[in-house]
Amino acid sequence: MNIKVNGEDKDIKDGVTITEILKIENVEMPDMVSVQLNDEFVDRDKFSDTALKENDKIDFLYFMGGGTFGL
Repeated sequence: MNIKVNGEDKDIKDGVTITEILKIENVEMPDMVSVQLNDEFVDRDKFSDTALKENDKIDFLYFMGGGTFGL
């Protein structure tokens, strides 16, 4: 089946969950990543229960702190 992962087309087997695609894609620090599926955030406790479907769009997002100090 065809899905889009972080903007790239990927061909994966049917029934892959979010937890599995994090492993397949070798996502670093998977416990620190937020996941959007079709532009909607997915709760971490749903990762292993959420199976991807044909033409799904999944994005892995890392939120970084930053800014200036003392200005």
